[in-house]
Amino acid sequence: MNEIVRDFKGLLEVRLFDLERLPPSANLLQVLLGPRQVGKTTAVQQIGKTWPGPVVFASADLPFAPEQEWVTTQWQKARSYQNSKTLLILDEIQKVHNWSSVVKVLIDEERKRQSGMRIVLLGSASWTIEAGLGDTLAGRFEITRAYHWTYQECVSAFGWDLHKFLKFGGYPVPAQFIDDPERWQRFILDSIVEPMLSKDILPLKQIAKPALFRQTFALAMSYPAKEIAIHKMLGQLQDRGNSTTIKNYLDMMASGYAIRLLEKYSTRPLSKKSSSPKLIPLCSALIHAFVRLNLMDEDKDWFGRIFENAIGAHLCKRFSEVTYWREGNDEVDFVVVVDRYVIAIEVKSGRRKSTAGLAKFQSKFPGSKAILMDLELGEKFLLTEDPQKFLLSVI
Repeated sequence: MNEIVRDFKGLLEVRLFDLERLPPSANLLQVLLGPRQVGKTTAVQQIGKTWPGPVVFASADLPFAPEQEWVTTQWQKARSYQNSKTLLILDEIQKVHNWSSVVKVLIDEERKRQSGMRIVLLGSASWTIEAGLGDTLAGRFEITRAYHWTYQECVSAFGWDLHKFLKFGGYPVPAQFIDDPERWQRFILDSIVEPMLSKDILPLKQIAKPALFRQTFALAMSYPAKEIAIHKMLGQLQDRGNSTTIKNYLDMMASGYAIRLLEKYSTRPLSKKSSSPKLIPLCSALIHAFVRLNLMDEDKDWFGRIFENAIGAHLCKRFSEVTYWREGNDEVDFVVVVDRYVIAIEVKSGRRKSTAGLAKFQSKFPGSKAILMDLELGEKFLLTEDPQKFLLSVI
């Protein structure tokens, strides 16, 4: 699973993972995490078709959340083959109550048995998966993250240009509907957004005001690449809430692969935590599920914001810490640390926008590097599979 390779299959480009990544025994769980509808299940099913031994595949995405016995049953089914090449795949594992404790018992049994069975777990709600891994399964797993589809993937699969990617990018299946924008938008809302909220977030967090949560989600999608104070968001919501509640909601969305909340760059940790977050929806499709699609054609400022957001989302897929910077009227869109370099990135798409922030940032942080990313350079960046290498080649 070290590298995702692409295999075009009709309208759906299937993400296949390298079989050599699977260890020769059950010493390590392979955990594949990512949002819904990006090809995780398809990928492991493709592995199953070419696997040189028995395969047991089961999904916990059932009408009622299964108990731990469901995991034990699937595990015993895999053991029944008594074959050292057995592959066990458990999809949507986060739906199982207290799943990590039973998996720990079973994986430790496999280690003692030296059975050689391989286990792959899939999940689409990262906070429950990663909490279970960290608390219970330390030293027993390896994570691969499958993010929303990149510009490069959409070009390879569908022949899209940048404009189409900025409108529709992120999910492969609804690509067939882009000539019918209303149908495309309805598919995103009904088949992706609603299941993500109703199945992956709301039940697991037991949110007291689901209507307020949904309003907050829609509002967050309408502020791509925007620094916003939480109390200002409150003023635009119909249901009552408070700043703490809204911030918790945003954190849940971030844990569910919907957005990233960027803190202000500072060498002082307290200054970072006290800043207003900059919202980065992690794919354009989520934005345009709630915003009129034609707006990108009619409003240069909105196009610029979508382009800036796409750059930010691409950065977030590679770097664990992406920040922004502002001081008075001076600002920098994104700041990342690559090797020993602090790199300030300003995105300029043709709309009127000052670049004085780059010079101010460099004067305030001596030794930092600056990149002005226009449409041409930005498109090249979105096409690269190695953002870190790309940035180092530009500075």
